[in-house]
Amino acid sequence: MSLIRALSKELEARSDNSLRALFAARPDLISPMAPDFAALAARASARVSVQRALERLNKPEMQVLETLHLCTNADTGHSVSAAGLKKVIAGSTLSALDPILAKLQELALIHRADPPQGSPTTSSRQRFYLPVGSLKDVIGIYPAGLGRSYTELVRLQPAFAQRVVHLVAELHHSGLGIHPASTPMDAALALQRWTSTPENLAAILSTAPERTTGLLDKFGSWAMGAVPQAQRRASVTHESHDVGPIDWLLARGLLVPLDAGHVELPHSVGLALRGGAIIDDFTLSPPVPELGHTSAALRRNAAMGAIAETLRLANELLFAVREQPLATLRSGGVGVRELRRLAESIRLGVQQTAILLELCALSGLLRLDVDSSTWIQPPSLEWLTLPRQEQWLWLVNAWLASERAPSLVGQPLTGPPSTSAHHGAAGATINALSAEAQRPDAPVVRRRVLEILNELTVEAAAPDGKAPVLDARAVLQRAEWAQPRMSRRFSSLVRGILEEATLLGLMGSGALTQLGSAIAGSQPEKAMTILGEHLPAAVNHILLQADLTAVAPGYLAPELSETLLLMADAEGQGPASIYRFSAATVRRALDAGQDAESLLAFLREHSATDVPQPLAYLIQDTASRHGRLRVGTSASFIQSDDETAISELLHEARTSVLSLVRIAPTVLTSSASPRETARVLRELGLSPAVQEAESAVVRFKRTTAVPGSARPVYTAPRTAPPDDDVEAQLVVLRQHRAVPAEATGEASTQLGLETLQTAIRLKQAVTMNVVDSLGNANTETVVPVSVSGGRVRVFDPAKDTERVLSIHRIIDVEPAGDVRS
Repeated sequence: MSLIRALSKELEARSDNSLRALFAARPDLISPMAPDFAALAARASARVSVQRALERLNKPEMQVLETLHLCTNADTGHSVSAAGLKKVIAGSTLSALDPILAKLQELALIHRADPPQGSPTTSSRQRFYLPVGSLKDVIGIYPAGLGRSYTELVRLQPAFAQRVVHLVAELHHSGLGIHPASTPMDAALALQRWTSTPENLAAILSTAPERTTGLLDKFGSWAMGAVPQAQRRASVTHESHDVGPIDWLLARGLLVPLDAGHVELPHSVGLALRGGAIIDDFTLSPPVPELGHTSAALRRNAAMGAIAETLRLANELLFAVREQPLATLRSGGVGVRELRRLAESIRLGVQQTAILLELCALSGLLRLDVDSSTWIQPPSLEWLTLPRQEQWLWLVNAWLASERAPSLVGQPLTGPPSTSAHHGAAGATINALSAEAQRPDAPVVRRRVLEILNELTVEAAAPDGKAPVLDARAVLQRAEWAQPRMSRRFSSLVRGILEEATLLGLMGSGALTQLGSAIAGSQPEKAMTILGEHLPAAVNHILLQADLTAVAPGYLAPELSETLLLMADAEGQGPASIYRFSAATVRRALDAGQDAESLLAFLREHSATDVPQPLAYLIQDTASRHGRLRVGTSASFIQSDDETAISELLHEARTSVLSLVRIAPTVLTSSASPRETARVLRELGLSPAVQEAESAVVRFKRTTAVPGSARPVYTAPRTAPPDDDVEAQLVVLRQHRAVPAEATGEASTQLGLETLQTAIRLKQAVTMNVVDSLGNANTETVVPVSVSGGRVRVFDPAKDTERVLSIHRIIDVEPAGDVRS
């Protein structure tokens, strides 16, 4: 019987609660709603759905599933039971295997089957299973890390098939106890029998060179390896006394060349090396890493210091961008030169600046202005006016939900040669705010890393309150056990995630903080309470000194820092920052609309000491020479009601040819003619109009909307579908038969593909009902050869030709001369 039909009948026999559990674990099965059990079984057997389900299995569950796949054959109906799996999974017991098999069946990854034909009488309570049909494609060609059989390698590797008969003949003439063969398939079977048991392989390896055992150990978890000149001619009959281990193994067929640089360890050899067990490291318990510990005080102080510093630096970065927007490259993102300029302005390393810049952008504190192709701060940014606790939660929520990986900035750019060439010469790196730092799976991996950190922290917590110090190695070790199918995604992102979590205070001194535990448990309110209790209050005063500097005795309140940065240049890092006043900085504040009295009043209000006479004199003297009237020449004026657009135009690098000067909030002067000014503005994507009545005036109005930044609210990804959808799906399923007499829609397509794939494996003919380009249906009996890319290649025995058919033109397909079961 078809595997899809068998699974469909089993799903129909389930209780509603069992189906609810299935939909909760695999929500994609009812998105959209399945019309009947046949369609549901087809979806559960689809490659993409099975792949998603496997990503949630832990290591022992994957080991059992892969072993079940290796021990079964749907074409011959050979199923397996827990007792059969126990024989080939070292260290397993029936009490351990039965719950795992039950879970796999609950997930519709395996289903009940009849015992194999000819098997001895078994207990009526013993259950036999078969996997879903697409499992082989999803698991890949090396399930459980074992290679393919000799017979499969002969069939798929023409070069090996050509020499395997000669190889076996050489082994036979050398007296190595292998039967001779006359065909490639017979030779493959002979090699398979020769290496079929641990005892046989041990006898073969008894005469091997010294380093052979160590070389074979490298194939313990994966069957393919890289070997230079893998297709070299290695012969037993012409073997020297100092032969190397690779040549020795190749000459005996214990390694099979795949191409010029790779070899494969055949299935029987790998199995014998494991002592006859498919799995030799089965355990239900995750590995326990060796961890150091840190005190609660150190962890808390490190986290609070990181949070305060991040908020301070974010404010400085926003001020720097507001003063001079960040220009983008043609290929996208912010270039290294622009990033270095920003790093110098906030006195931070380039890599740290890149991460902070990414964090500000993904939080909506910066946005890309399409008119000028620069990154700017949105007007009326709410974040600047929020208390520091809320500023922190804003950043954390945006970070959790973002599909960007900030720590990838600066790493080598990988990808096709065409991609690398687009971004420059070989050795190019990922630019800040570029598309290459985008990772769609980042929110899922980020969330899972926090959960693993929380699990390890709870497990390794010390009685005296000390917290375990966690690193990328410990997280990856647990991730590889908990979700081995996602280990590659974790390995590329986990180190950056830990660095970003430290920046946000979710980790401190290498340990997960109370804030991190609260965020991992989806308790932002608890995190805010903890932060409010321990985060030092912002300082609202400074200490003015006679050397024209001001010392901040702590982290300043955002509004104080904002104004102070306008009239002085910050120096140094940390909470005790120094701000230096000069004529240029005072002039900068005057240019922004301040006057001497307002600057001195601000300093008197916020200084814990008197305003030193040198500083007061500097401000008054600079203000007295800061002219209120300006005399100059101008060929044209630019006027707009949008003050923000005027400011951005003034800082746009491409308008430097116009020599713009701002004489009012909404007016700029230009040394270029009105027509030339209008041309430059049009090149920037604006729509200026030259007023004929006032020939020297160029007016424009920006039509692009300037959105404010909405406060991000993070919601953990929902793993289960809504209850209403589940109940509606159950009603639909119970109203239809499990397997209609003629399956339609997605069930029909999946059943047809299953029939074609079975016929390809068994080299059997099928009967197809094919529609031609004129809409005429024709019934044909052909032998399918391969299926890929929505097309099937078939051999037509009647015409002795091969053809390629589009699958969408095939109405129906079934085994030739067979009656559908």
